[in-house]
Amino acid sequence: MPAVQTRDFIPASSISIRDPQLRRALQRVGTGFDGARREAIEEVSAETWESWREEARAVKAHTLDHLDYYLEMLARNVESNGGQVHFAADAAEANAIVSGIVQARGVRVVTKGKSMVSEELDLNHVLEGAGVEVYETDLGEYIIQLAGETPSHLVAPALHKTKEQVAQLFADKLGVPYNDDIEEMARVARVALRDKFLAADLGISGANFLVADTGSLVIITNEGNGRLCTSAPRIHVGIAGMEKVIPSLENLALFLRLLPRSATGQRITSYVSMVSGPRRESDEDGPEEFHLVIVDNGRSRLLADPTLRESLYCIRCGACLNICPVYQKVGGHAYGWVYPGPIGSIVTPELVGLKEAKDLPFASTLCGACREACPVKINIPRMLLHLRGQLKESPAPEVRSATRGERLLARGFAAVMSRPALLALGRKAARVLQVPFAKRGRIARAPFPPFSRWSRSRDLPAVPARTFHDIWDQELSNPGLGKPGRNGR
Repeated sequence: MPAVQTRDFIPASSISIRDPQLRRALQRVGTGFDGARREAIEEVSAETWESWREEARAVKAHTLDHLDYYLEMLARNVESNGGQVHFAADAAEANAIVSGIVQARGVRVVTKGKSMVSEELDLNHVLEGAGVEVYETDLGEYIIQLAGETPSHLVAPALHKTKEQVAQLFADKLGVPYNDDIEEMARVARVALRDKFLAADLGISGANFLVADTGSLVIITNEGNGRLCTSAPRIHVGIAGMEKVIPSLENLALFLRLLPRSATGQRITSYVSMVSGPRRESDEDGPEEFHLVIVDNGRSRLLADPTLRESLYCIRCGACLNICPVYQKVGGHAYGWVYPGPIGSIVTPELVGLKEAKDLPFASTLCGACREACPVKINIPRMLLHLRGQLKESPAPEVRSATRGERLLARGFAAVMSRPALLALGRKAARVLQVPFAKRGRIARAPFPPFSRWSRSRDLPAVPARTFHDIWDQELSNPGLGKPGRNGR
């Protein structure tokens, strides 16, 4: 697996939030992708969109409830089409399967379509370590491969880079003259990759969906690279998480209406490619071999958890990232692993370990915008709260991340809040202590933690002179109108 840097979320996000170029790029995401999504919904009507969402959610729920059945159906139909199916329990096993295919066939050059699962497996580095040349062919993925970086977004992996940065990267890595014209840069990438497509012995693709009743792998893209990776090399290896399976082509039609509109606002992407095995005698092109690697790598734990299972409904559209106020401030790299944003804050802790990613469930305002944007209505805030509860209250020390000091603080808070007399005494003390710092009902700079951390970026409300109970008793209580006072409850 790639280096897990989720423990660095707080310092990494502090750096990201001060990067003006990144902030501009992320602002374009909110006004671009999310604006296009909203326009696409208006075009079909909110009522139609809601009915599609409900139907898609039901399909995903049904499939996960019967996942073993549909995976068996998928495997049986892939094999009847002439392909081979491999099940991988974890990243090491998945990498070993692909490496075994590569070594047994004497593969020297590999081209890859966009695949988040391959990023999760760190497959590129594994193959390169075995002496194989690996080339990302999605333009965004190609840019970050040249830069030695990881994707910063599920749909647009290089959104954090300006065209000037890309032009300089091409000049440094490809030896071409600096030119920041976008069409010219696309032409340069096309020329550089064309020979790789022709030289590749093996192509690797991800999968947006796996159709069980036809044994088909489906990828949707806006560049022709996907089809070249699946059809030009003599071997095609598809890699997908086990949650990508859907029952039928009829279900696929539904998801093809939802995914492009949610991701980029398009009615349909430029290319929808379906692979159902190796080349047949009547086919003009296609691979001689087709292998499908179905990856678990922690997904079974999500499947077994009734609270977190619905995170596997995700179709990787990125809509929750585009609308998230936290992601829009810090970007994808701050999350420290492959899956950023709200859905990444749920999936990542389960795949790399909850204590390892202990800050991610707190990387949310719980505003609920992600749930409203999700095309399959995943209740992300509820799952984030569940993970927060596990981190702070789990009896298992290997899960709980709360320090002894935090636990003592929580107990003290509970003790005060459950004793009205103690709470009243604390309020009076706070009123006295805040005098040097409070102005016009606000505290701009609190002197002591944890209040000092809060006031670094926002004002802290001062403790008011009267409590709600005081206001109720003095102004709102009116026994003559049938409203009892506090003591008459």
